[in-house]
Amino acid sequence: MAGKPKLHYFNGRGRMETIRWLLAAAGVEFEECFLESKDDMIKLQKDGVLLFQQVPMVEMDGMKMVQSRAICNYIAAKYNLYGKDLKQRALIDMYVEALMDLNELLMAHHLQPADKKEQHLATIVDKATNRYFPVYEKVLKDHGQDFLVGNQFSRADVQLLETLLMAEECKPDLLAKFPLLQSFKARTSNMPTIKKFLQPGSQRKPPLLEKDLPKVMKIFY
Repeated sequence: MAGKPKLHYFNGRGRMETIRWLLAAAGVEFEECFLESKDDMIKLQKDGVLLFQQVPMVEMDGMKMVQSRAICNYIAAKYNLYGKDLKQRALIDMYVEALMDLNELLMAHHLQPADKKEQHLATIVDKATNRYFPVYEKVLKDHGQDFLVGNQFSRADVQLLETLLMAEECKPDLLAKFPLLQSFKARTSNMPTIKKFLQPGSQRKPPLLEKDLPKVMKIFY
């Protein structure tokens, strides 16, 4: 029996968090090897296990995988979170790529200096409520189903929930105008594997704050 996937990254969200979410949603237990210093990063690079000298890196099924999108694609396909045909996969990819764009914006919010936070939040609110959330609200409304694609739980649903919760961390009432997204959030949060991941003490990470940035920067630069 293969061992648990092993995740190599710093002890924070960053580009590894969605990978954690997908594994957790699939009910897959995983181990984490946290980079604590620049020396840890250099060792991985010198050992030749980082194809492009970068993390995240996931050891899984005899592979040492890098590039977060490739890792997510593999996990989604392996655990039946990637639709039933090419058309469904294309839809899932479109929804996911947009979520990743918004996700980057949300992650950056907690790292903004005090004098930039208000303007950055205004950008988040504008893009979330005018560009992104209306799309997912409309999809759920138009097909009247529980999930985004093919009425089957997929990585698009996992990543939508992750992003909705991050958005509420930035502004708690950000979903106020989107009743179907509120229902979606409640419904998917109560799925057993996800409910477990949302409990205190799980491997889900808190937001990276500005005060944490110097420590992280020392690992990579």
